[in-house]
Amino acid sequence: MDIHEYQAKEILAEYGIKLAEGGLAHTVEEAVQRSREIDGNVWVVKAQIHSGARGKAGGVKVCRTHEEIEVAAESLLGKKLVTHQTGPAGKLCSRLYIEAGTEIAREVYLAFMIDRSHERIVMVGSAQGGMDIETLAATNPDAIKKIHIEPAVGLQDFQARTMAFALGLEDVLLNHAVKTIRGCYRAMRDLDANILEINPLVVTRNNELIALDAKMSFDENALFRRHRISELRDNSQIDSREIAAAEAGLSYVGLDGDIGCMINGAGLAMATMDMIKLAGGEPANFLDVGGGASAERTEKAFRLVLADNNVKAMLVNIFAGINRCDWIAEGVVQAVRNIGMTVPLVVRLSGTNVEEGRRIIADSGLPIITAETLADAAEKVVHARNQAAV
Repeated sequence: MDIHEYQAKEILAEYGIKLAEGGLAHTVEEAVQRSREIDGNVWVVKAQIHSGARGKAGGVKVCRTHEEIEVAAESLLGKKLVTHQTGPAGKLCSRLYIEAGTEIAREVYLAFMIDRSHERIVMVGSAQGGMDIETLAATNPDAIKKIHIEPAVGLQDFQARTMAFALGLEDVLLNHAVKTIRGCYRAMRDLDANILEINPLVVTRNNELIALDAKMSFDENALFRRHRISELRDNSQIDSREIAAAEAGLSYVGLDGDIGCMINGAGLAMATMDMIKLAGGEPANFLDVGGGASAERTEKAFRLVLADNNVKAMLVNIFAGINRCDWIAEGVVQAVRNIGMTVPLVVRLSGTNVEEGRRIIADSGLPIITAETLADAAEKVVHARNQAAV
């Protein structure tokens, strides 16, 4: 789960990370008022959306008068910002963060993230901050310093100092840098975060270390014990289909293709999407209905997939172990009849009571295309999509 910059900064402030003065605004009037409350004569108006590269998309504006803040706020509030991370649909900006301007002497990069291959938290830093870390990794990988942290021991002071030196910070900033680095690590560890990124972490002309931007993402599976973090969710930044899926207890991720998928098991879902692509198609979603797909649950999954207007064909691929193919077949038949499907449907069943499941579908009299294998199902659904598009 992602949160906004201002929310991440509120968390980091509790862990001793120094920030520029700032305030949240939901309206143009609030934006101007926030600037009047902040000392100085330069302010930065930042669109609050769940995406990086906001500056390149016009979502970060430097203002020197209250009139400029008013104009900037009017241009951002209620608008959709499109970045390379949001895709062409963009994300709606419904709130702004007004921050005091900072006199920047240097920009560096600092982040903590989960390295699953090493089963460690990895601390990543670079003396070249303010740019996409992906670009830097591709063009100058030697500029990036990585330090893995043993979870049973935690971050050690010598590791924090090593990173501070790698960032090229002066000796006078060493203690402040260690405090900042340790605070970031504690925030990530204490709150079950997946990613904590400060880009840029700046050295001001007054020789202070300030987090000028902040990004945090959290493990969805740990939110049951992080109620405060869970309450920071902004549903306006999330695909409405994913919200509906969560309410129905389904695992759903919307994609850009036109072949809808309903599958049980995350591994089978990934394999099915790969086979669809191998057959020349593009999946419209990842949808794992889990092991207990009742008729009602199956119908909810169908409605969720078909709510995407881009879907031109649909594939149901079920391997029944805990579940039963006859139960799934009954759910599919009920869903097709209740919804009144107008797109081609391919169903592949395997596992417990598979023969009974196939009989139920065959006897239904509905125009359901059946398949024996995963490869056969993928080829048939791509062919059906192509025929429907003609």
